[in-house]
Order: sequence, then C-alpha cells, then structure tokens
Amino acid sequence: MRVEAPNEGRRWRAELALDFRRERGRTVLRQRRYGPLVVQRALYPEGPDPCHAVVLHPPGGIAGGDDLRLRLELGPGSHALVTTPGAGRWYRTTGLEASQRVSIVADGATIEWLPQETIVYDAARARMETEVELRGGGRFLGWEILCLGRTASGERFERGAIRQRTIIRRDGKLVWSERGALTGGDPLLASALGMRGRSVLATLILAGDAPGPDAIAACRAIAPEEDGADTGLSCFEGLVLARYLGRSSERAKRWLRALWRILRPAGLGREAEIPRIWNT
Repeated sequence: MRVEAPNEGRRWRAELALDFRRERGRTVLRQRRYGPLVVQRALYPEGPDPCHAVVLHPPGGIAGGDDLRLRLELGPGSHALVTTPGAGRWYRTTGLEASQRVSIVADGATIEWLPQETIVYDAARARMETEVELRGGGRFLGWEILCLGRTASGERFERGAIRQRTIIRRDGKLVWSERGALTGGDPLLASALGMRGRSVLATLILAGDAPGPDAIAACRAIAPEEDGADTGLSCFEGLVLARYLGRSSERAKRWLRALWRILRPAGLGREAEIPRIWNT
C-alpha cells in the first residue's frame, strides 16, 4: 500500500527559537516561533534546574519540501533538557528534499538534546543538520536514533536519500565534524563495511567534564539487549562517542538511556532522572 505524506504538495516552514536564561535561582524559558513547531510549557520535574522542554511538531511528520529550524540558546549557569514526545517521521516524497536544522549555543551552560527516534520512510529525501557551539565551559550531551524504513510493517529503505551533518565547536575551535550520506537500495546498506543489513543507527556524544575511568568502564560493560547488535564507545579530544547498530529502535533507546544514566552525573554533574514523556 502506498502511503503519501498528508501534506504532500503543501510545504511547511517552521522556526522555533528557545532562549534559556538563569533567573532568580532557576533556568527560565522564552520562545519565539514561526509555523507549527512549539513547546507547550516549561517543566521542572527535577527542581529549579534543569528546565525540561518538549518540542512538538503537530503535523506529525516531515514531508518533501518542509524546512524545520530549531535554535537553542543558553546563557551562563542555565541547564536545559530538550526532547520530543515521540518518533519523528520523514515521509516519502515525489522529489522535493525536506530539511531539519538544529543550532545550539551554550555559553557557560549545559544542554541535553535527547530527541526520540527518527523514522525515515522508503523514498524519503531528508537532510538533517546539527551544529553545536560551546563557549566558556559550555557542556553538551546529545543523541540521535535513525531508523531506515518502517520495519515493523516490512518496509525497507530501497529508494530515497539521507544527508546528515553534525558539527561541534568549543570556544570557536572545531572538535567534531561528521558528514554522512545514505542512499536507498545502496549495496553499502547491506555491506559488512556499511550498515550490515541493519536498519537502526544510533549515536551519543558527550562534550562535557571528562568522565573518570570507572564511568567509562561501566558504560562499556553495558551489553545491548538485542542479539547481534554492534556497539562501541570511544573517548578522545574531550569527547565521549558511543554508537549502536542494530534492528530495534526500542532496544537502541534503552541502551542509550543506560549510558545516559552513567554519563549525565559523570560528565554533567547531575543525577539522571528519566523525563516523564519517555514513559508515555
């Protein structure tokens, strides 16, 4: 059965700017938006910090030609955790590329960018960019979970294309740059040098205080729940990088959350408390 995007032929442009500042003993949020992206309200399940924000995209998915832009700015002493209420979906398209750009500036602040999984439908054309600027001791902990096709219904990523870019700078110095390109049906998706026939790729990056060796050892000891999944964790240039390659987005999320429970206190100095939205 062919499933088209509900707004195929009608392009969405959406911009959301979230400004976090430390005021009167807690992190407060101000937002400016254009289009459907929105945060309903700031949440404080852990006390005055961090401020939790759930970014909503009411159309439910991203169609060809859509352009989404999210900017997070954090002032000195602030701490924000930004997530999404559910999986993001990139619909098949008749040819127009859709794009999403996330820009983060943390000036002496801490930002956790922890969206739920992204499902890219067969024949989608997607461009995803994340750019992080850390200043004055700013810290970042973020992840991305990419699912190729709706595997629960037997769909594979046989057509379309995905382009990705992630950049992290610290006080103007480039500390991480990664570009990726996946094409539907490419032999690389099945190759042992590529995706090995797996449909889920997840990445976690920590740019914060250097975790001690005990924390790193504890992370490396976490085995994935999925048989046959490949995982790895590296530390270099003040970064911690973790990868997951498998077939289950739920198991990938559980593995990332297990790492987060260790790396959040070790790298950000705060005990881990699961956002309520993840349990719904």
